[in-house]
Amino acid sequence: MVADMKDKLRAKALEEGFAGFGVCRPDAVPELPERLQRFVDEGHHGQMAWMAERMAWRSDPSALWPEARSVVMLAEPYTPQHDPLAVLEQKDRAAISVYAQNRDYHDVVKKRLKRVGRWLVDEAGCEIKVFVDTAPVMEKPLAAAAGLGWQGKHTNLLSRELGNWFFLGAIFTTLDLEPDTAEVEKCGSCTACLDICPTNAFPAPFQLDARRCISYLTIEHKGPVPEDLRALMGNRIYGCDDCLAVCPWNKFAVEAREIRYAARPELVAPPLRELVALDDGAFRAMFSGSPVKRIGRNRFVRNVLYAIGNSGDPALKDAAAALIGDPAEEVADAARWAVECLDKG
Repeated sequence: MVADMKDKLRAKALEEGFAGFGVCRPDAVPELPERLQRFVDEGHHGQMAWMAERMAWRSDPSALWPEARSVVMLAEPYTPQHDPLAVLEQKDRAAISVYAQNRDYHDVVKKRLKRVGRWLVDEAGCEIKVFVDTAPVMEKPLAAAAGLGWQGKHTNLLSRELGNWFFLGAIFTTLDLEPDTAEVEKCGSCTACLDICPTNAFPAPFQLDARRCISYLTIEHKGPVPEDLRALMGNRIYGCDDCLAVCPWNKFAVEAREIRYAARPELVAPPLRELVALDDGAFRAMFSGSPVKRIGRNRFVRNVLYAIGNSGDPALKDAAAALIGDPAEEVADAARWAVECLDKG
């Protein structure tokens, strides 16, 4: 009966649009507490204090909800239809991470998860909780334990069937489902993701120092970014796709089925001059429903100013100079830095 339910659940998940399905136990990754503790002890989490504060739950999924017997991990592709690295050569344009070029995936995936979850509750009479990257759940190790893929040398999840362009969602349930076989690492001798990283954010294969990661710096880091890292950010103003884009396993990437992940044309390579001029209202309007909105206008414009400083384009100097007196110190500081960079030529 339970085995039959798992097959039906898989079919329902695929019917709803998920491309990957796997099951593991909440305690399937016993080494997780030690791995997370080491990450925090080494300071690799940077300003993400919430990782340390909620470590007990994050490092032990069974502690998050003791009644849970199974974790259903689901994958949803957002594979880009364009080369995400091409914009890096357009110095007067901004590079926005592929996943943020349209609707916020948290909302899209969670609604889909809830539909699958409600179906499971109705069919099996169990209890569920759904999570999408907003609770203390280590989705990637759990997904690997559930057989969806393995964590590559860039620490992101890779799959033989999906490449690495996909989101993860989790359904914790009191239903006792048969776990799948964990996937084994298949990166071999490849170091493409490590070699391309602009800021050398990987101290070793399978290890990430968030403090040097451009995704962290542009999204999570509050205040001015250390000056030695600014020039390495190039024109990346929200996230970074370099290590994902060069992975050879992407030859197996499947097309994104969700139209709300298709890039809005105006966000593929927007002009820096237009973005830097956004006030709070214009920023909120432009990024309504987008994950970009959560970093706020000040951090966003700070990132745009770093890109202007890295552009080498003297025609953008006036746009940067106009913000030297900005009330937000992180913006004013970035504006001064951008002008100095352009003056040096």
